[in-house]
Amino acid sequence: METTDRPQSHAGDGADEPAAPPMSEAWTALQGKGLDLDRLADALGGMDAKTLAAATKALERAGADVTGYRAPPPNGDYYDIEGLITEAQWKKMAEVREFMETEVEPVINEAWLGDRTPLDVLVPGFKKLDLLDVIYGEDLETREPNGSVMEGLITMEIARVDVSTATFFGVHSGLAMQSVLVCGSEEQKAEWLPKMRDWSVIGAFGLTEPHVGSAISGGVTTTARREGDAWVLNGEKKWIGNSTFADMVVIWARDEADNQVKGFIIRDPQDNPGYTVEKIRGKVALRAVENGQITLTDCEVPESDRLQKAESFKQVAEVLKLTRAGVAWQAVGCAMGAYEKSQRYATTRMQFGKPIASFQLIQEKLVHMLGNVTALQTMCLRLSQLQDAGQMSDAQASLAKVFTAARCRDVVALARDLHGGNGILLENHVARYFCDTEAIYSYEGTNEINSLIVGRAVTGLSAFV
Repeated sequence: METTDRPQSHAGDGADEPAAPPMSEAWTALQGKGLDLDRLADALGGMDAKTLAAATKALERAGADVTGYRAPPPNGDYYDIEGLITEAQWKKMAEVREFMETEVEPVINEAWLGDRTPLDVLVPGFKKLDLLDVIYGEDLETREPNGSVMEGLITMEIARVDVSTATFFGVHSGLAMQSVLVCGSEEQKAEWLPKMRDWSVIGAFGLTEPHVGSAISGGVTTTARREGDAWVLNGEKKWIGNSTFADMVVIWARDEADNQVKGFIIRDPQDNPGYTVEKIRGKVALRAVENGQITLTDCEVPESDRLQKAESFKQVAEVLKLTRAGVAWQAVGCAMGAYEKSQRYATTRMQFGKPIASFQLIQEKLVHMLGNVTALQTMCLRLSQLQDAGQMSDAQASLAKVFTAARCRDVVALARDLHGGNGILLENHVARYFCDTEAIYSYEGTNEINSLIVGRAVTGLSAFV
């Protein structure tokens, strides 16, 4: 009959005492992970033979797990979204990923803490990557045939490292450039779009006001009054990204004559005596975005800088619809980054002699996060395909914003939780994702407003007050 080998005992002062566990490779590995063998021997000394055998086997097993384990690399693209895109799109994604990981990630926490957009890194980097050529093309008349998909993938890769950087990118290349593309005359497009495409001019977009947020469609209080060949603007704008350093700012104001919302380009705003901006401080989200509160006091703008095709809020809504998908992609990237940081942390963080990824509760968190990330990716890819085909509706864009922002919230909360106390340290990055997601949830239309847009579409009944 086979018998179970047990640890050898030795004679001492007349009583059998258990020997220290054998120094196998596994035990050596556990010692290297911080296991104190002397203290272990003392603890084992009080065990009976049966308990000692079980404890020894468990410790050997834990040590074997340590020595034989090779963590798989993090993969936030679990359903191979990359397999659905072109080779050119994949190459551009890879270029953006390398830039974000090697140039932006090392400096972004310091910039985030300092309420500062790292323009010295971002502007030359984005210019070198030619990010906007693949979205808008050479003629700058319309987007490229797959420009929306490409913009979404770029936004995802940027937000995967930092959402503030994705916001800087979206304000300039989305809100500001789209305002000129949709609402500008041919002369205005010819003047501004080439300079904006090559990042020699940085744009901003001024719509939200201190006392008017969700109700802005019918409540723009900033006024514009025609005086000869110029317009005089008065009012305030709040939460305007890039406004502290922008070379041009698109301002939306209500025409006193016909009560319609019109768009105006303020060029070289820092040199306009009627324009002042104060950086908004004390934020807990998107701290590397320089949001400003703009005050317009008899700010003069020539008629030639009025966006010639903006005659009402209808054009503003068109710009917002075209850029809302970009915010949804920000949520995708943020969730993807949070998941990948968590997977890497869980497979390398050792507790009880083994990676915390070996515990059921940690694996459950990772699976829940990955499921959300995958759902967000597939949803946004299809949305951008519809946008490129000219078939995307307001409600479809709003649904993506609602769903991605909410699920991103789930993912970053789990990521922060999985990191334990280390999850509140910026050096692990998930704390920044956690904070920045609160801005994603609220801007470009709150989840409540976007839910009402979708609800109106699916019921045929408006629940707006």
